[in-house]
Amino acid sequence: MKNNNFPRKPPWLRVPLPVKSEFTQVDRMLADAKVHTVCRNAACPNIYECFSRKVATFMILGDKCTRGCTFCNVGQAKPEPVDPSEPQKISQAVSKLGLKHIVITSTTRDDLKDGGSGQFAAVLHRLKQDHPRATLEVLIPDFQGSLDALETVMAAKPDVIGHNLETIRRLYLRIRPGADYEQSLGLLRHVDRHGGGIAVKTGIMAGLGETDDEILQVLEDTAAAGVHVVTIGQYLRPSMQKVSVKRFVPPEKFAGYKKAGEEMGLKMVCGPLVRSSYHADRIMNQ
Repeated sequence: MKNNNFPRKPPWLRVPLPVKSEFTQVDRMLADAKVHTVCRNAACPNIYECFSRKVATFMILGDKCTRGCTFCNVGQAKPEPVDPSEPQKISQAVSKLGLKHIVITSTTRDDLKDGGSGQFAAVLHRLKQDHPRATLEVLIPDFQGSLDALETVMAAKPDVIGHNLETIRRLYLRIRPGADYEQSLGLLRHVDRHGGGIAVKTGIMAGLGETDDEILQVLEDTAAAGVHVVTIGQYLRPSMQKVSVKRFVPPEKFAGYKKAGEEMGLKMVCGPLVRSSYHADRIMNQ
């Protein structure tokens, strides 16, 4: 019987199971290191490919979020206290994986006065100390619009600061309750204007109920804000409790988004399985 809540995925969204032993090794190593990854906690469809490549995106500040975004698989509950040993744990995991490009994201921590920006800075400082040749990318929450918190992260000098818009302006109330489109756009603009050469990155999902014209409007907005890299991927419902998929966007549509964004001066990474940190190491090299 067809389940309308989980419609059958088209062929371009079918992910092959891992065939390399590296996947199991990486999964076990990260669990033993007691570090969180967005790969596992957010149920990313690319986990098999990335772990098999010995690549992971670390998630700091615990695995419980203070927001209730209707698309995200990360648990919403009262978070644990900030772990002071987290920078060391992340650094040790980086050494075991042999990463040359390190991506750090976090849960949203509205319960913390600084939004968790101090922990971002602490992790970045430790990674710079232990892995001076690595490039560093952070994917930050909106810090409730606090420029002081943003400046704390900027002062730690990552190579890339990303903050995902996630969706179009019209859908914010339903998809990102507690967030604001203009506020998020303002954070990206601030990094471009005051970041001293830090690359600026954002990402959105397709298939949440937006139109193609609305996606193009987001691209215009991000280009005007000084964003350098935009990722667009297909939204996939992670559980029955999350908002349903409104459409499956075919590969040729993603190719159209890519062409339009590049004509606006953006570096575009588009595709059904693209996520904001997908192939981040290769994007950095480019």
